Amino acid sequence: MQNIHISHAPLSLPPQLTALLPAQLCDAVRRCGAPNAEELRLHCGRTCTVTARGRNYDTGVVLTEVQMRELLKKMCGGSLYAFSQTINRGYLTLSGGIRVGVCGTAATEDGRVIGVSEVTGLIIRIPHAVSVDVSPVTARLCGIQAPGGVLVFAPPGVGKTTLLRAVAEEIASPAYARRTVVVDTRRELGCTLNGKDLTLDILVGYPREIGIEIAVRSLGAQLVICDEIGSAEDARAILAAANCGVPLLASAHASVLTELLCRPAIRELHRARVFGTYVGLERDTGGFRYRFYQASDADRLLSAGAPL
Repeated sequence: MQNIHISHAPLSLPPQLTALLPAQLCDAVRRCGAPNAEELRLHCGRTCTVTARGRNYDTGVVLTEVQMRELLKKMCGGSLYAFSQTINRGYLTLSGGIRVGVCGTAATEDGRVIGVSEVTGLIIRIPHAVSVDVSPVTARLCGIQAPGGVLVFAPPGVGKTTLLRAVAEEIASPAYARRTVVVDTRRELGCTLNGKDLTLDILVGYPREIGIEIAVRSLGAQLVICDEIGSAEDARAILAAANCGVPLLASAHASVLTELLCRPAIRELHRARVFGTYVGLERDTGGFRYRFYQASDADRLLSAGAPL
């Protein structure tokens, strides 16, 4: 088991957030006693809270419906229409890779969300610069310890995107100089990857299946990195990349390996041996830890009758 330590700074908010949030809320966040803000959870008519290291801190601030509506409008630069596509999917992304989950009342048509009104919740996830030892993951991606790609799994909010970002920075650095393409569908994966010496390309806003195809066929990628895979469309694009000999580093939502393998698209990728290693990520005091599983471990779980 590998320990991954995060460097926590004194609690502060990114400037792009302080420019948007009400001054009273910014002051309350600074005073609430949280060691470092990971999420701000804003709710209409209920107390706003700060999440840090798995604990929720009360700010004592309650936002009104008008304040919530105005805040969402400011987050969209004054144009809700410009962000309507992602808002309808439950989120929007601010500069610096800050993701905002949007909770409200949906208008639907033929099973699709075509609009969101009466916004009652804004869940703001704040990325942080971290110091991470990812050499064991890098070794597997480079085929030193196990062939094939790597799939990182954990429940939401544990740190999968953080890990992917750190690997991208290491493997695209001069030490490895792998031609790396990051498919940043939600505009948060590549937010800190700006080193001048990185052999790195970032496809921003592309659907995963389209971005993966471009990375392999047009950009000459030696490694493709993307977040939160799991759909049938993702699986088809990933299989095509694997057939071209390009490994993938990706993440997926799951608490344990058996839960991950229950998902049809992931099981299809496993049987095609797209991933040589699965990495379970867990939150630990002061950082993270992760556990490695080989494809053969997954085979044993399936043969033992893991629920499918």
